[in-house]
Amino acid sequence: MKKTVIVIGGGASGMMAAITAAGIGAKVILLEHTDRIGKKLLATGNGRCNLTNLRQSASCYRSSQPEFPFPLIERYSAERTIAFFRELGILTKNKNGYIYPYSEQASAVLEVLRMEILHRKIDILYECEVQKMKPSWQIETNQGSYHADAVILATGSKAAPVTGSDGSGYRLAKSLGHSIIEPLPALVALRCKEKHYKQLAGIRTEAMLTLQADGLTLAQESGELQLTEYGISGIPTFQISRYASAAQKEGREVRVLIDFMPQLSQPELETFLKDRRKATEGKTCEEWLIGTLHKKLIPVLLKLAGIRAGDAASSITNRQWNEFIKQIKSYETFVIGTNPYEQAQVCCGGVDTREVSSTTLESKLVKNLYFAGELLDVDGICGGYNLQWAWSSGCIAGTYAGGASL
Repeated sequence: MKKTVIVIGGGASGMMAAITAAGIGAKVILLEHTDRIGKKLLATGNGRCNLTNLRQSASCYRSSQPEFPFPLIERYSAERTIAFFRELGILTKNKNGYIYPYSEQASAVLEVLRMEILHRKIDILYECEVQKMKPSWQIETNQGSYHADAVILATGSKAAPVTGSDGSGYRLAKSLGHSIIEPLPALVALRCKEKHYKQLAGIRTEAMLTLQADGLTLAQESGELQLTEYGISGIPTFQISRYASAAQKEGREVRVLIDFMPQLSQPELETFLKDRRKATEGKTCEEWLIGTLHKKLIPVLLKLAGIRAGDAASSITNRQWNEFIKQIKSYETFVIGTNPYEQAQVCCGGVDTREVSSTTLESKLVKNLYFAGELLDVDGICGGYNLQWAWSSGCIAGTYAGGASL
């Protein structure tokens, strides 16, 4: 007898779960609480849809149970994702491991998924709010009652609520006895304590960031740092933000040490600046540094070192020199918060993975309940990893909920 599978949530993981379950013969009903599916997918990769990444390792995925995500990724790999979308008509391009649709249009990816849903005769109920779920799999909604043999919760997190992610899945999972690790903004900019950020807003520069909490190093990332009027942003900031969120929630003192010239060791930097100072004899400190540091950054770092920008470069004392080198190589900024969920790409936290099978993504507490996507306590780094988690977890949950195995 054909199984009936209800998928709650029409994002990337929910669509993948629905297509997979239907593909192995299940009757699938997709419940979406907004007026359309795949809304968040349109924003991925700045509208170009970074589908996945060929550079895969366990360190690309974060969870309170660090060993949980990657074996699932290995079972439904980036290569399988590429093959799946090729079958749907999406030719891909490889940009140093980052995989995009050849058209670089997220809308094309969403359209082929919609066409496959139509082809698989999957019923979609839009603006359908799930009000209550019973483990006999009677689903009560604002549009009536539905019965299923298996249910897949793929409702997303609380990040980017404008796309429909409202955190309702946490309530549903909790009502069925699951523990929720508090969701916090991740892949998000950090707000900092210092008052001089308005002077620095707009700067983009290569840097290395070291995140510390109560003096202990939690993470280190390098790349293009963006300085804003409230603090720090850019990909290296996003990569460390989930650890900053969690440490702040625990009440720890969070700071970031920034190396503004990571390509040079401290001795190399000192030699360069000394040679530069000789070559610009008679120049002010600000003039001496033009072309070395961003023009807007120079007066701020000089001031922090106790040096006036208009002073002669030759007049710097040993104490000032040492402090200035420290500001370049280990500028210290204190984190007072993150940007809100509205500006976060994903969340850390979610359904506790200790209560979920690492093979099938079935609940260990409730039979025939499966999970997929951001609702789980799994988040990836920037670069297509969160979408890969959506495809992998969606396929695995859809396979087992539909009555097959992978």
